[in-house]
Amino acid sequence: MTAPHVESHRPSAMGNDLRRFVDLTRTLAVTDFKLRYFGSFLGYLWSLIRPLMFFGVIYLVFSHVAKLGSDVEYYAVYLLTSIVLWTFFAETTNGALRSLINRENLLRKIRFPRLVIPLSVSLTAFFNLTVNLGAVLVLALASGVRPQLGWLEVPVLVALLFVLATGVGMLLSALYVRFRDLEPIWDVALQILFYGSPILYVASKYPDSVQHQLSASPIAAIFTQMRKAFIDSSAPSAAEMVGGTPRLLLPLGVIFGVFALGWWVFNREAPRIAENL
Repeated sequence: MTAPHVESHRPSAMGNDLRRFVDLTRTLAVTDFKLRYFGSFLGYLWSLIRPLMFFGVIYLVFSHVAKLGSDVEYYAVYLLTSIVLWTFFAETTNGALRSLINRENLLRKIRFPRLVIPLSVSLTAFFNLTVNLGAVLVLALASGVRPQLGWLEVPVLVALLFVLATGVGMLLSALYVRFRDLEPIWDVALQILFYGSPILYVASKYPDSVQHQLSASPIAAIFTQMRKAFIDSSAPSAAEMVGGTPRLLLPLGVIFGVFALGWWVFNREAPRIAENL
């Protein structure tokens, strides 16, 4: 009879006070964002410089050497947009994976909702994303992209990417406590996702035989629709690339399915996280 009693008094994923949970998550995220570049000469600009430097190298190679973007309208804008969105996804998932381990001392000493930690990682990465999207907007306007009705879709697409990244982050953070081999596995998985997703190229470059299947991945669908909504209204939509609007249920199902799975696994593991560290 004592086991259920002990289990009920262990820290849970969210706790019983939603307002406290939200405040803790926001406070931890803001603190991490401020401390990340504290003491550096350029400060917050580093969050902008890193993707811009990566973009510069990739754009030089693919546009002027490999000539892969020569037939894509506003290729530079698409490339920077994709790199910024990918950086957010990679930063969120990589950061969340080790987040509980990095906060081991805090988890052992203080009772608080465990989900605060991986969610604060997502929120910190989102702060960086908003800064970087400002640079994307400047480049887009300077390149001749003009505001259009499709821009209203951008917050929705960013929100979907946030849900996907957070779901993966919750899942990885909970599993990494038990399975330390997950880190190198996820590093390889990210490399596969990066080159297999339409980041350096557009989805129409996929071979015709597998175009619908590969375009149905959540990242491919989000990036493809971002291109049409934000950059070039004449570009194929995500619905066209997957073979019809009903098929968009597949990437949407994966996004919310991954989030639900991450939530369930983390909620199940939360009471025993400190013990398993």
